[in-house]
Amino acid sequence: MTSHTHNARANTDDYLAIFLHDIPLMDVRAPVEYARGSFPTAINAPILDDQQRELIGTSYKQEGTDAAVALGYQLATDDLKAQRLATWQQFTDRHPRGFLFCFRGGQRSHITQQWLYDAGCSYPLVKGGYKALRRFLLDELERAIEEVPMLILSGRTGTGKTQLIKQLPYSIDLEGLANHRGSSFGRRCSEQPGQIDFENRLAIAMLRHRHQHPGIPVLLEDESKLIGRCSLPQSMRDKMQQSSLILLEESMDERIAVGLKEYVTDNLAEFVATYGEQDGFVQFTQGLSGSLYRIRRRLGGERYQQLTNILAAAVEQHRNTGNIDIYGQLIGELLGTYYDPMYDYQLKQKVGKIIFRGNRQAIAQQYNTLLSSWG
Repeated sequence: MTSHTHNARANTDDYLAIFLHDIPLMDVRAPVEYARGSFPTAINAPILDDQQRELIGTSYKQEGTDAAVALGYQLATDDLKAQRLATWQQFTDRHPRGFLFCFRGGQRSHITQQWLYDAGCSYPLVKGGYKALRRFLLDELERAIEEVPMLILSGRTGTGKTQLIKQLPYSIDLEGLANHRGSSFGRRCSEQPGQIDFENRLAIAMLRHRHQHPGIPVLLEDESKLIGRCSLPQSMRDKMQQSSLILLEESMDERIAVGLKEYVTDNLAEFVATYGEQDGFVQFTQGLSGSLYRIRRRLGGERYQQLTNILAAAVEQHRNTGNIDIYGQLIGELLGTYYDPMYDYQLKQKVGKIIFRGNRQAIAQQYNTLLSSWG
């Protein structure tokens, strides 16, 4: 192990630089803390496992700091210490520009630093730890919501709003951050992030836009407060409701084609990649019938039954022949009788003015003009 002590970098409280430049972070908190929420560039390399953390916490409550610290050193057997060090050194070698942090930048960070230092590696920590980083992001998010002008891309379900968002500059893909496709059928194969992780991702995206493109509106897809189970801050939702709208309009045939691609082809591919051919197909079809079941009350009994029958026929044909056409019938029915009336109602509630309407191609062509004339 080479010694880095001569060119030691200082501990930092430049939280902005960390998030603007994707600085790698080593989170030495326990796995249970990390699971509750951390940052996109953080990896968990705990100094204490969950059980040890609990033991030390109890000791601290009952006998005070000194006893807790003593117990910590007692639990850190030579084998354990060697193991932890190997993980940390791997991280520091791989990420010479990174930093380490614990909950408040206290005991655990300093002990990690000391062990590394004793092993010939000087590695800086984040002052204030997780708590300060999280506080910084929440404040920055509110500030960005207040200061950054917003343009909202609205349009009926299936018009391909997300595709367009990904194509256009100065945009933030909220559904991407929430790992969800946004509608009642939007659940993806992989888990959604927890609320804290979602807020942190959102804060970083907004903070970057504010610093890198000052004064330029951010383009956001029109979302309800909940994207799956991830919740947008109320202040952001309020501002989105009042912002100018670009309305994406596509024909019903085009929307059915988009629906088939997103909810059938892409969705199935994700499940198959995760669970294999057979199980993936089962999981995929269960997901569809689960989504249909969740909106059964709004559909009404008879309608729900009709759509369930269409879905069963589509699955059957898909399984036997690989043909996915019947899903198109289901998607068309859902769009026309379920999603569109809901969307028309919501559009009437919006106070923001529509500044442009057209299909994907027309919006892409007009986008720069819209941005420059905005305001």
